[in-house]
Amino acid sequence: MDGHPHQPRPKSAVPSHLLNGSSPLNPVHENRNRKERENLFASIQSSNGPRREPIDLDGPNGFYSDHKPPKSEANTNARHGARRSIENLDEVHARDPRDEAAPPTPLATSRPASPFTQYPTIDFDGLSWPSLGTLARKEATDEEREDRLAKLSGAVKTILECIGEDPEREGLHETPERYAKAMLYFTKGYEQNLRDIVNGAVFHEDHDELVIVKDIEVFSLCEHHLVPFTGKMHIGYIPNRRVLGLSKLARIAEMFARRLQVQERLTKQVALALSEVLQPQGVGVIMESSHLCMVMRGVEKTQSTTVTSCMLGVMRSTAKTRDEFMKLALRK
Repeated sequence: MDGHPHQPRPKSAVPSHLLNGSSPLNPVHENRNRKERENLFASIQSSNGPRREPIDLDGPNGFYSDHKPPKSEANTNARHGARRSIENLDEVHARDPRDEAAPPTPLATSRPASPFTQYPTIDFDGLSWPSLGTLARKEATDEEREDRLAKLSGAVKTILECIGEDPEREGLHETPERYAKAMLYFTKGYEQNLRDIVNGAVFHEDHDELVIVKDIEVFSLCEHHLVPFTGKMHIGYIPNRRVLGLSKLARIAEMFARRLQVQERLTKQVALALSEVLQPQGVGVIMESSHLCMVMRGVEKTQSTTVTSCMLGVMRSTAKTRDEFMKLALRK
């Protein structure tokens, strides 16, 4: 016969859940601990959820409680020691029932791995951990976008009036609209999703050593005071026969940073998103940043730096691997 036999098309390295929007239930990763990832996911969902009541440290369940137990209970405490041990702190009621469902990881010399589970990073309509009004903003018509901009500009004008300024003077005349456009840009991450960010840039590669992209500049807004916090993020992972285009690591960090954030949640979201895309052997994310909410107000400590980290898989369970990543990522 003439001609060459038909060559089958190479199988794509992009996970199927990034193509069709569903997150697979993959039970074959025996070395990954489902509980740890459930806790991480629950902590992110909890911080994105509805308003919670703050802990009353002076109340009957607070850490500084003056609540006196019944006499029989007091006698039992006397026999076992009046001081509460660290092991009993988990009996204190959480501020929210969801917190009770996701207790903190106990201290240990070797921490469990963090698995890929049924909880998807890609939520409804491809969005990644969306907030309540995210979908409405993403699918808004041109007319609705103009209305949103006008509404936000009016709010800024009200702020200027409340602080004692004249919104009609020359220097401030266009400021409300300029600030409204800037705020929409600062929070453009709400309109982005993980599938579009990755854009198919997942490739088969037989590489099982650390891949690190460090010193990724990050700009975000503190959700408590709406002032910036800026810094650098270091992202590393150990592939499991899949690698991601290097620029996508920075784009994933940018997507989550361009939202109202706290640094702790931002660090975890980037780590879990990368784990969802690649299902690697391990992921490590370290973020160093300066928060203007404690630089230009409050305690006004201009030289302070906040460092957060999130380790998954072998980065979490193997001390030598974690140390190697941290040494390379934090080396100046």
